[in-house]
Amino acid sequence: MAGAGVTIRLKVIPNAPKNQVVGWRGRELTVKLIAPPVEGQANRELRSYLAEVFGVPASDVTLLSGETSRHKQVHVARISAPDARERLKPHLD
Repeated sequence: MAGAGVTIRLKVIPNAPKNQVVGWRGRELTVKLIAPPVEGQANRELRSYLAEVFGVPASDVTLLSGETSRHKQVHVARISAPDARERLKPHLD
C-alpha cells in the first residue's frame, strides 16, 4: 500500500437497505449506509465500510469534516490515488 493517502468528498445517505457506493455526482462520491445518523453510528459505519472498500484498516480512514452533515470529507491513509480508483471500480459497476 503505497502513497500518503487520498482525500475524498462524500455525500452520505444513511438508513439505506445496504451499504453501497452509488457513484460520483460531480466532485462527491455518494455512499449509502445502513446505519442511522444517530450518535455517530453512521460515521462509524462509514469508516468501517470505506476501510473495507479500500482494503485498509478502519484506523486509516479519518473523517476530516462533516461530522453532523451528509456532506463529508474523509482521508484514507496509506493508499495512492491510482490504487484508490482501482479499488473503487468493482463497487461502481
